[in-house]
Amino acid sequence: MSESDSGDDTGQTAESAERTRDPYALGDHDGERGPDDRAVFWADAVADEIEAREPTEPVVIKGAISPSGVPHLGNVNEIMRGYFVAESLRERGYEVQQVFTTDDRDPLRKLPRKLADLDGNIVDLGAVNAGALGQNLGRPYTDVPDPFGCCDSYGEHFSNLIADCAELLGVDIEIVSTTELYEDGSFEELTRYVLDNQDRARDVLGEYQDKVDADYVPFNPICGECGKVTETVTAVDTDAGTVEYRCTDMEAGDQVIDGCGHEGTATLREGKLPWRFEWPAGWDVLGVDFEPFGKDHAEGSWPSGVDIAENVFEIDPPVPMVYEWFTLDGEPFSSSEGHVVMVHDVLELLEPAVVRYFFSKDPSKARDFSIERLDQLVDDFDRTERLYFGEESGTDREEALGERAYPPSIRPTVADRFDDEFGEGAWRSVANDRTARETVDGLLEERYADRIRIPYTFAAVLGMFDDPELRTDVARKEGHLADDTPEWAVETAMERVDLASEWARRTDNEFNYELKRATLPETDFDEATEAALDELADFVAEGHDGETIQGEIYETAKRHGVPISDFFSAGYRLLFDETQGPQLGPFVAKLDREFVVERFRRNR
Repeated sequence: MSESDSGDDTGQTAESAERTRDPYALGDHDGERGPDDRAVFWADAVADEIEAREPTEPVVIKGAISPSGVPHLGNVNEIMRGYFVAESLRERGYEVQQVFTTDDRDPLRKLPRKLADLDGNIVDLGAVNAGALGQNLGRPYTDVPDPFGCCDSYGEHFSNLIADCAELLGVDIEIVSTTELYEDGSFEELTRYVLDNQDRARDVLGEYQDKVDADYVPFNPICGECGKVTETVTAVDTDAGTVEYRCTDMEAGDQVIDGCGHEGTATLREGKLPWRFEWPAGWDVLGVDFEPFGKDHAEGSWPSGVDIAENVFEIDPPVPMVYEWFTLDGEPFSSSEGHVVMVHDVLELLEPAVVRYFFSKDPSKARDFSIERLDQLVDDFDRTERLYFGEESGTDREEALGERAYPPSIRPTVADRFDDEFGEGAWRSVANDRTARETVDGLLEERYADRIRIPYTFAAVLGMFDDPELRTDVARKEGHLADDTPEWAVETAMERVDLASEWARRTDNEFNYELKRATLPETDFDEATEAALDELADFVAEGHDGETIQGEIYETAKRHGVPISDFFSAGYRLLFDETQGPQLGPFVAKLDREFVVERFRRNR
């Protein structure tokens, strides 16, 4: 339980001081161009580059992930960055296809410490069938049994989680299994081409990788005996479409995965290209026009991919975009250490539109996803929304950014809210339908403009009420809802209460208390305390802001000779039936005045 004000706090808490700088401020959505250019929004700048290449339709936007651990919020970067670029292109009339490859023919190299079930619950390795993983090191993810026992393989389990993340955010992606691309022959022609041009492949790769000698063969067969991926090819026959191999040991970080020593023959569909070849091969097979990737790939992997694409496969690489990594509450995401948060979890704290909006931020800047400061992210989203609807003024730059960043953030929500117009699946099913898009944008301007947003921290206050029916009444009394507010808008507004309440509980912040509004707690105050409470009630009834009330609490206690800690405790007892709580003055200022006055007078 939070103890931000135990009775002797004389000013701003350390937590509130930390919040004075908003890490989610609107003004950092920009790309590299100035505010007078069309591409004030980074996604438009990328769309300009793609459009300049005169792409054929559908324009293909790609993301990728290796199924090595828990698919966390940072991994969703490529889905969401691609989504905003896709929306910019769709607004220009292009049909866009978002594909997301899971590199599931990669071998399982080590045991993850944390896994996630299909509901997004993160569990320790000991909570599942760890043997399903431990006995299959070195085998492709799609040949590793699912430790949860719910999918055909660990690779499929992971792919389903990624698909769920996109679906929860209303983004239409096509999951592409790399294993399936090998098995259905999609990679076979390029694999044969690489093996027919091994000298050139070695020369190019040797510029980026030390372990490339005259015996290096750019193909990793799967052992027909033990099922492990091996790197030792002893002969190649591209006319027959086969390689001879010996199953040797594989280095996996600081450990070695033993090979079985088997010697055999594999077809070009029974193995995989090394990743540095597989990445550009995917560009050609899938017809990729744009791919974002993390900064870890910018210095080595991307240059080698471009070199291999141009000088081995003789194809053009897609338009690239490097994004900075996220941190989680100031620390790097770590699937192995369990320092992660999944989309499933975040959506218990935030509306999907706010999560999408987070990804509208400038990808070239490092960013912290702070659970403790989610109120600032929500406040920034709400302000951007007001700027978009002309309910608040900002700088020219802010208004231009709001005009570009807000619509793609909110469209899936609008489609979901008025899904009677579209049917099940809403935005994911109509994103490329121009008529449906026009309908959604019309609903956004004509109906969704009537939406109501309750400030996140006030929603957390409402979440303290032990009587849910009082929440809407208090929101009306405080002017957040009007008598003529449409019912759907009331529902939308009140949905934030449970989210903010969960945020207060998770972070154990100043709002993590249960307000005893329905019944008056039992108390036994002395005459001086009762007189001081009556006087404070009269002061609150006059209508003052939180800081003014906070100062008056001290002065009232002094005038009546009540120890200040005892006076604060009296207020907490009346409100929470506890002896401590949040800063009392600012807190009571957020409640409806009539209730506070009557409670301090001990009437109800």
